[in-house]
Amino acid sequence: MCYNGALFLKQWRLPGFSRRIAVNTKLRLWIVVLLLAWSCTACGRLFPDQTNPSGAQRGEVLFQDDFSDPTSGWATWSQDQSAVAYESGGLRFRINQPRYDYWSRPGKRFGDAILSVDATRVSGPENNDFGLICRYRNGDNFYAFLISSDGYYGILRVQDGQYQVISAESLQSSEVIQRGSAVNQLQAECNGPVLSLLVNGTLLARAEDSTFRSGEVGVLAGTYDEPGVEILFDNFIVIKP
Repeated sequence: MCYNGALFLKQWRLPGFSRRIAVNTKLRLWIVVLLLAWSCTACGRLFPDQTNPSGAQRGEVLFQDDFSDPTSGWATWSQDQSAVAYESGGLRFRINQPRYDYWSRPGKRFGDAILSVDATRVSGPENNDFGLICRYRNGDNFYAFLISSDGYYGILRVQDGQYQVISAESLQSSEVIQRGSAVNQLQAECNGPVLSLLVNGTLLARAEDSTFRSGEVGVLAGTYDEPGVEILFDNFIVIKP
């Protein structure tokens, strides 16, 4: 199920800041109706940690998807020239609205987990954001591990709809992040209160936060003032820490 919302701005340098809401009311109502319909067909996903068995061994693969099967469970949609679809051997995001985030989830819920994904900017502005989601409770409460094609990164907590960078006072810049249309390998570790973001094998950010203990996993991509971002995700993996 998709959810839309306004995106935080990289130039804001305060320790905490609010999302700038730019949600169309009719679109919000459509999303709520569709969410209810989807949840009725997948109510088993609401129970905690069904796919994170207590007997799993460290390093064991709990879930993986190379997006070769379009029925593997990720939410897809197309509307207002924006879309998420199984395409080009991956899960492709097209976002033609300014200052919007869109995300998709496969309906898998975990407590402690290490997530990884390959992400490529296909086209559009480098001033974008994309990455991983863990411990997703609903559209207003989750952790996000994000980078941008112009080299920024950070770990964010979204709580009651408010975005806050918790890995530093603001998003940081790193040469480790491949610019332009190069592939970046992202890894997010949610292990107890410790949250870590690795990019291309290098630890870039770490935070400690106990707000969310479990929830769904997924991927996210978004725009700033300029629309037209296209991001392709591939090789999504969840392993036991």
